[in-house]
Amino acid sequence: MSRNLFKAKQYATSKVYRSRPSELKGPEEEKPNVPQGIMTKCPDCGNIIYTKLLMKNYKMCECGYYFRVSANERLVMILDEDTFEEIDQHLTTRDPLDFPGYGDKLVKTQNMTGLVDGLVTGKGLISGTLIYIGVMDASFFMGSMGTAIGEKLARMFEKAAEELLPVIVFTASGGARMQEGIFSLMQMAKVSAAVAKHSAAGQLYITVLTDPTTGGVTASFAMLGDIILAEPGALIGFAGPRVIEQTIGQKLPEGFQRAEFLLDHGFVDKIVTRDNMKDTLAVLLRLHQT
Repeated sequence: MSRNLFKAKQYATSKVYRSRPSELKGPEEEKPNVPQGIMTKCPDCGNIIYTKLLMKNYKMCECGYYFRVSANERLVMILDEDTFEEIDQHLTTRDPLDFPGYGDKLVKTQNMTGLVDGLVTGKGLISGTLIYIGVMDASFFMGSMGTAIGEKLARMFEKAAEELLPVIVFTASGGARMQEGIFSLMQMAKVSAAVAKHSAAGQLYITVLTDPTTGGVTASFAMLGDIILAEPGALIGFAGPRVIEQTIGQKLPEGFQRAEFLLDHGFVDKIVTRDNMKDTLAVLLRLHQT
């Protein structure tokens, strides 16, 4: 994978083109044919950004908005070039409940994203330090945790414990996968047990909470890291704010369930911008090397 893809670079933005006066228009004048995908509009500030430059700037808008990134894009940002070795890449769910339409939707999502499920796991280097890494992808069933994701995480932590290597997990999830019911919820306990074995082996576990990290993922391995980092503005919580407000009958504080709110209340150790994430992880890994 190429690191140059995400080299930080100054934005070039386009202005909105205004129509010329009708008397200056030719009879056969047509709108410019702009190839699809060449420009990206920021949903926060409305700025129009060249997509290639957006990628080089870690998919961050100059207004501070963070576009979501795929698992493969995240691996390019974080790992040293050409060092990633994926594990359990063919592991997928078998639809344990025969949930109506789930099998067809799985195949459709796999074809659309190029992923087998919503998590990529493997081994690679961060500034020369060997680690195991797991990255969730919100484009696959909103990163929901099913049996495949739970099994892949458990296997990764077990391998890391055997090889005495640290683990880094980037979370992005809507919670447990409803189409797998209780089998999905069981993954919370299974992965938490694997994390405990890895910790008993004396190894470091770092979680990086990205937008969104919610539900059963938050209630299990996402908050079990020895060090918990978060991206700016990330939504982090269990139930949604509307559900909480309806339950307690009170208005929630401004910024509730955002990374900054959790940092102020001691649930997150540090908020790290995307362009500084690799360097921050490299420092933490060096400090904890034995």
